[in-house]
Amino acid sequence: MSLDEIGQEIPPDTAHAVSVSLPTWKANVGYEEGEEWVLSKMKTGYPRFYIHDCIAKFAEAIAARYGEAGYRAMIFPSHCVASRCVDFLGSQMPSLGQNEAKIVELVPNWRPNGGSMNMQVSTKIFATLFPEHLSKTAKSFWQHTGEGVSSRRAEFAHRAYEEGVLVEAKLATVETNNGRFRKGPRRYQRRTSAEKTIIQPTTKPTPTSSHPEQATNGTPEGREYSQYIEERFGRNLDLSFIRNAKLAIRRRIAGSLTADVDLKDAIDMPINAEQTRQVVGFSEDDVYLYPTGMSSIFNTHRALLAARGPMESICFGFPYIDTLKVLQKWGPGCLFYGHGSSQDLDDLELRLERGNRYLALFCEFPSNPLLKSPDLERIRLIANKYGFPIVVDETIGNFMNVHVLPFADVVVSSLTKVFSGDSNVMGGSCVLNPRGTYYGLLKDTLVGEYEDNYWVEDAIFMERNSRDFVSRIDRINTNAEAICDALKAHPRVKEVYYPKNSPTRPCYDHCRNPNGGYGGLLSVTFFSTAEAVTFFDRIETAKGPSLGTNFTLCCPFTLLAHYGELEWASQFGVEVDLVRVSVGLEDTSELVTVFERALEAVTESVQTLA
Repeated sequence: MSLDEIGQEIPPDTAHAVSVSLPTWKANVGYEEGEEWVLSKMKTGYPRFYIHDCIAKFAEAIAARYGEAGYRAMIFPSHCVASRCVDFLGSQMPSLGQNEAKIVELVPNWRPNGGSMNMQVSTKIFATLFPEHLSKTAKSFWQHTGEGVSSRRAEFAHRAYEEGVLVEAKLATVETNNGRFRKGPRRYQRRTSAEKTIIQPTTKPTPTSSHPEQATNGTPEGREYSQYIEERFGRNLDLSFIRNAKLAIRRRIAGSLTADVDLKDAIDMPINAEQTRQVVGFSEDDVYLYPTGMSSIFNTHRALLAARGPMESICFGFPYIDTLKVLQKWGPGCLFYGHGSSQDLDDLELRLERGNRYLALFCEFPSNPLLKSPDLERIRLIANKYGFPIVVDETIGNFMNVHVLPFADVVVSSLTKVFSGDSNVMGGSCVLNPRGTYYGLLKDTLVGEYEDNYWVEDAIFMERNSRDFVSRIDRINTNAEAICDALKAHPRVKEVYYPKNSPTRPCYDHCRNPNGGYGGLLSVTFFSTAEAVTFFDRIETAKGPSLGTNFTLCCPFTLLAHYGELEWASQFGVEVDLVRVSVGLEDTSELVTVFERALEAVTESVQTLA
């Protein structure tokens, strides 16, 4: 792996990589400052922060054709998502004219008299067009919500657009329910996502299905789509199993599928009841897939607003940046407890006793980047007493290590991370607790609100990547503890943040599975910024954003996540020179040696200064 090339995909030469190499401290600062010597070398970036070239080129083509002079475009998978972008632009810019932002719908142009099978593309694209001065605001919607199209979907759709197969809705010939053809678009109406993308389903989807991808026999995109992709990729991808790929993913998340087997065997295997999350009545039908982890959080928050009405949310503990932004920018706002302490819970109880009421409490288990574990048992008692749901993000702990569902009403996760491991596909999930007070309300709400916008190619890659998820976790746990010990033993290391060593370990252990470990993420600080810089520059691992990769990945987290609010982050213990380490699958002794060499460089730098 290339370790020192700025802007290189991580892994290198991976078309849809979700990390990018920023190998020095200076390069990270240059990226945040927008310096050309860094930006000009960027081949890619983390997908919610960096618009992939496949997406950018398609957006430019749409804006040039359908927008006015000086307009830009952002591409979304459904009309509902594009509309939310328009609404967000209006809420952030009240002076925005009624028709300044608009939506263009591109649909497959059905050809009733035949035509090449390559023409049978079955995806719609919804582009939000807006004046250029709103680009930064539109980008924040893209980043915070995780609702934009994936690079694979954009690549697929752009090719169809260039071939004249994907056209503006008013120009398309579409097939009606009786098999006849007519010109022009259907009216916008509430439909499942599967209905929006199918050209010729083998059976009519069930409108009330919790999981639209189960509503057809065969693939959710129809036979034409499968043949189109097969011609495009050859037979490297078995596209007859698209529907089952999503089902296998949901079963793995449910815990009922733990074997490392191919898709056909995975679907035929009996449910593993012993490994299924131990909550009475729980099944894969309580698992929902989303295009990204942030999309699962955003849509959970949106569903709660729809179900319970507008109320302030609670963010407990210092979270990943975009979770807090979603809670602050959508709905009435957020009560933020950045320390996530017992004193914070005391304060919350006082507010509740005074009559304050809240939409839900959101927390991470453990938190990113300080690896603190909230007291879920106490939070559950408070929530039961005063009546609010609990949403737990288990991305860092992961469900092989911890069992948080009994304490939560909703559990969300970024599948992009350790569930995938390969750093080449995005995904997210939402899990409902069937024993939760709000289960029926949320289940009914999701019937109307949930859209399966998870692109089928992404699902295929996610399913294949996740087959060995169970076996990877033990190795990562072992490696992370070894690295933690090596760091803690060095005299120039100020603090190592890891659930096993945290003052909140009892809270973690209370939810830890019998054979669970403490995860693969840790953070480290030094006694000076110069030492942190030396360590980071000398560590011989991949260096870039993201976590949960099969290879060890380091980044100066606070610089990348909070560059514009460093002082604010520091008041919650997130130091400016914190280095976050996501531990991979490398040989344990070799990995420890890599870290010891970087620590030796720190020692030498201190001696030189002395």
